[in-house]
Amino acid sequence: QVQLVESGGALVQPGGSLTLSCAVSGGRDMLYPIMWYRQAPGKQRQLVAGITDTGTTNYGRSVQGRFTVSRDNAKNTVFLQMNDLKHEDTAVYYCTLPGTHVWGQGTQVTVSS
Repeated sequence: QVQLVESGGALVQPGGSLTLSCAVSGGRDMLYPIMWYRQAPGKQRQLVAGITDTGTTNYGRSVQGRFTVSRDNAKNTVFLQMNDLKHEDTAVYYCTLPGTHVWGQGTQVTVSS
């Protein structure tokens, strides 16, 4: 069974940058599409970005132009590079295997001065 583990969350100042990682393990010997979501306190879970097995990417409107999703297939890891962070980016960030109930445990990103 596929397992996902996020890492890289931290406290960062507005305008700063951060890179999150989603390590993929288990499952079959294949590349999986991965989606990133985030959830802030009291708010619904929001799509952030996604990447297919072939590297095609998509982004939520609020992060377009600031965030970049990529993957290192040799390391079975998907990255979320976040630039020009804003207070409203504060949330727990999750990676998931789309169309399944497989989610990571989440990693906290806090943007604050």
